[in-house]
Amino acid sequence: MAKVIMVQGTMSNSGKSFLVAGLCRIFRQDGYRVAPFKSQNMALNSYITDEGLEMGRAQVMQAEAAGIKPMVCMNPILLKPTNNTGSQVIVNGRVLKNMPAREYFAYKKTLIPDIKKAFKKLEEYADIIVIEGAGSPAEINLKENDIVNMGLAHMVDAPVLLVGDIDRGGVFAQLLGTLMLLTDEEKNRVCGLIINKFRGDKTILDPGIQMLEERGGVPVTGVVPYMDVQLEDEDSLTERFDKKTDGLIDIAVIRYPRISNFTDFNVFEQMSEVTVRYVSTVNELRHPDIVFLPGSKNTMGDLLWMRQNGLEAAVKKLSCEIPVFGICGGYQMLGASIADPDGVEEGGFMRGMELLPIDTVLKDSKTRLQTSGEIAHVDGVLSRLSGCHFLGYEIHMGKSAYSTALDEQGACADRKNELNNVISDGRNVYGSYIHGIFDTAEAARVIVDYIADKKGIDVNDSAILSYKSFKEKQYDRLADTLREYLDMDAVYGMLREAKYD
Repeated sequence: MAKVIMVQGTMSNSGKSFLVAGLCRIFRQDGYRVAPFKSQNMALNSYITDEGLEMGRAQVMQAEAAGIKPMVCMNPILLKPTNNTGSQVIVNGRVLKNMPAREYFAYKKTLIPDIKKAFKKLEEYADIIVIEGAGSPAEINLKENDIVNMGLAHMVDAPVLLVGDIDRGGVFAQLLGTLMLLTDEEKNRVCGLIINKFRGDKTILDPGIQMLEERGGVPVTGVVPYMDVQLEDEDSLTERFDKKTDGLIDIAVIRYPRISNFTDFNVFEQMSEVTVRYVSTVNELRHPDIVFLPGSKNTMGDLLWMRQNGLEAAVKKLSCEIPVFGICGGYQMLGASIADPDGVEEGGFMRGMELLPIDTVLKDSKTRLQTSGEIAHVDGVLSRLSGCHFLGYEIHMGKSAYSTALDEQGACADRKNELNNVISDGRNVYGSYIHGIFDTAEAARVIVDYIADKKGIDVNDSAILSYKSFKEKQYDRLADTLREYLDMDAVYGMLREAKYD
């Protein structure tokens, strides 16, 4: 049977996802078959497996670190927030339904058999399973019927590493307070504490570590420095949203309230002359070199938000001068109209931004598929995208077709009914349903080279390596750092003590 170890945190964004990924890479390097697991993930960044099933991208990132294909059994429950009080509930890769938070809280214990079945399936492959918790195990209002923190640790008899984030302050209170709120049985599962994101001279920290171990009764397994690794982080609290400076090439991504799958733009961040800014106001938008409209979990609601705060008008004005590119929900927004006859999102009918000749009808059924090939012929300033290879996936509610209204005006008379994988207005505006369309770096290179040529500048690293190769180096950097600052002998000792059967 697989050995298990679990990483829990004192709060969200304490670094659990990266630590799990790093441990997966270390165990892989040491010759073990390793796999990540998270019973329940709340995220708007998701992925489609080879089987057409949907899972959280954090476990995809961890699977990459482990050197294996993502499998939906690594993340059997995915919650995708649709508003402030409810989420779309996805179980084993398929949509169950939308639920208010209180309804899901009462329902979730019925999903325990699905969690156990997924874990058992993962055991058929792995020697070691590295489990990620969610939020904090000390959220006492949520501990009843817990299925993702100590409840899951009990279910699979996992030893626990508890991680605190010193960068956000109060790390000793975080760790001690969490231990104090655990039951004796839960506390006995905590085999080591990790202080994460440390900056400075560790010797100054040593007296606090000594007191922490004395009062908590749990050894500190490591003090991990703040790491500048460029990997996919937790989407709700990502530091990517805080970048505001301009590079030689300035990319603006509209950050609407229900932004999803913004990992589509991570490939640009590895280029030193490129800045990717996430903007939510007209003042932040300024005058970038290109604007991306990313995916959205509530396309109609987020378009209304853009309309009300002036970003729609600002983007439409910029589209006369610079490229505007929409992906998935952003693509739908750029069209002539969005209809929602079944009440999938807001219900009713909504005028789009009228920059692309498409109409979209939202439906209950969700398109989930992997896709690859070459970008079909496109016109306009980014015509060099034609023929670029891509390997990506589609996740969307609804179908789009060439606009009937525009056909009546003769604008689409020569167009086929079937939409190309990328369409344009023939000038500056582009749209596609394909997530990951830039990950091969070929299409990203075309965009950056076009902007560089237009501005008359040289971009030294425009000939970037594939994004996959770049990420592999990042996983190795992460593993090297953890090997240096974690007591890996202690971690392996915890694995030997795991008793799951």
